[in-house]
Amino acid sequence: MYGKQLATFALRYGIVLDIRQVAQFDRYLSLLQTWNEHTNLTRIIASDEVVVRHFLDSLTCATVTGNLNRLRVIDVGTGAGFPGVPLKILFPAMNLTLADSVGKKTDFLRALGEDLGLGAVEILTDRAETLGQNPAYREQFDWAMGRAVAHTRILAEYLLPLVKIGGTMLAMKGSWGEEESAESQHAITTLGGSSPTITSIQLPNRADPHTIVTISKQAATPAKYPRRPGMPTKRPL
Repeated sequence: MYGKQLATFALRYGIVLDIRQVAQFDRYLSLLQTWNEHTNLTRIIASDEVVVRHFLDSLTCATVTGNLNRLRVIDVGTGAGFPGVPLKILFPAMNLTLADSVGKKTDFLRALGEDLGLGAVEILTDRAETLGQNPAYREQFDWAMGRAVAHTRILAEYLLPLVKIGGTMLAMKGSWGEEESAESQHAITTLGGSSPTITSIQLPNRADPHTIVTISKQAATPAKYPRRPGMPTKRPL
């Protein structure tokens, strides 16, 4: 039922879900609600709210990314899988890495990926600062994404070190995204990013628009970034 509602909403943004994808979203909703009874995954749990504020919100990233199939994408601070898992459902051939520092959340993601038949999804219980200094992940991704996990200037230090030159970081924000981006230009430039592009997204039954902030990687990130865990938050660039 709710998967069909999601499919109807998604059409407004030019996003088409097939029968299998609709079924995957219905199962995702069921598993999220079941796990949330004993594991703190999200405070938004009512079915109609999950459909719009989690699933649809995540899918709208496709309006700026285009087709992500065969591209390498990392979702940092993914929590219950947003936006990475909805995008993986939409683009089954996407090479997805999900990262979160909370083990209970990554346990959920492993169970979810197996249940939904998502295929090869790498799930990491680790911090962005550590991953950004790991040669296996540093400057390896076409897209690095984060969903409202920190101020944009902090998020840039988490994400841009993971993006290869020519790739893009994506930050999902509320209506304040443009203001934050303006405040973050020094950090973005320092980390090798270009000027941000702001895309406004109006979700159904929501008063204020959301924003998607995209920043292209145009130069290598200096080796000292990201700094050790906790420093980007304590001393933002």
